[in-house]
Amino acid sequence: MEPESEFKHLRITKVHPTFGAEVAGVDFSRTVPDDVFQEIVAAMAKYGVCAFRNTGLDDKGHVDFSRRFGDLDDIRPYMTADRKLRYSYYELFDAGNIDDNGNLNEPDSPRAQYNKGNGLFHVDSSFNPRRASFSILRAVVLPPLDAGGNTDFADTRAAFADLPEDLKKTLIQKDYVVAHSLHHSRKVAAPEFFKDIDPTVLNMNKHRLVQLHEPSGRMNLYIAAHAHHIEGLPADKSTQLLKDLMDHATQEKYRLSFQWKDPSDMVIWDNTSVMHRAGKLLGRYPRDMRRTTVHDASSQAWGLNSQQAKNPGFAVDAIPRSTASSVTV
Repeated sequence: MEPESEFKHLRITKVHPTFGAEVAGVDFSRTVPDDVFQEIVAAMAKYGVCAFRNTGLDDKGHVDFSRRFGDLDDIRPYMTADRKLRYSYYELFDAGNIDDNGNLNEPDSPRAQYNKGNGLFHVDSSFNPRRASFSILRAVVLPPLDAGGNTDFADTRAAFADLPEDLKKTLIQKDYVVAHSLHHSRKVAAPEFFKDIDPTVLNMNKHRLVQLHEPSGRMNLYIAAHAHHIEGLPADKSTQLLKDLMDHATQEKYRLSFQWKDPSDMVIWDNTSVMHRAGKLLGRYPRDMRRTTVHDASSQAWGLNSQQAKNPGFAVDAIPRSTASSVTV
């Protein structure tokens, strides 16, 4: 698609008819000037997903840049006592396939089983009392270009806008609340490995199904693989409605697939307006990806949850103790 000229500093190329853009014109080798940064924020409000090629950022630069968007989540609430970090920043979530010692995860390892959940369309941190706004993912080591490993996105604002008018009206009037569970999405993705985990006896956090996306003023369908049930609905009706909405929002016409090309490529997405998933990797190649996660500061940030609540982490009681330390978000 042709570049757009809406911004003074950024060079925007749309990559999908309704959302998503590749962004050029940002020099990450120095502190991004305030006026350029504000254009990035404006581009995020419009496009929901912005990709930056060859940023040159290292871990420190990645974290420092991310902090400008707001308070950052970190991995400590999710870590078991003997978990090791491969790098120096707790703000960096490991989104790759590398173990604590720098080796490829074995396909049957606990972490590989856990990571299957990343292949389902989801939003980051809807299972937490305070949800996430931006996620900022950077490539460190990539597989060959023909090996897959794309990151896919789904436009939940456009998906909501295209719902039948009677269904939109019902969803707004009912003001449904959804209970989200990290354990639920992991069990859906790897049912045999997590067969002994029962999400219904573990903590869930609640967020409204339909919300105003405040940065853009558009309505959004806040849905994810973490969505376990809709409060107040019979189980069969809740399950069916969630399935129907997920099937609708993840249709091909609402999706884009971002291909990672070079180390230090970086993508920012807004979890309050898009879903994402990790694409399949064809073959056993190292893929080192690191993500910062920004705490949402909108009026919907805490959903219907207590602001004193703690992040639930992941219960490992059903996993053999010899391997439980390998599981974390």
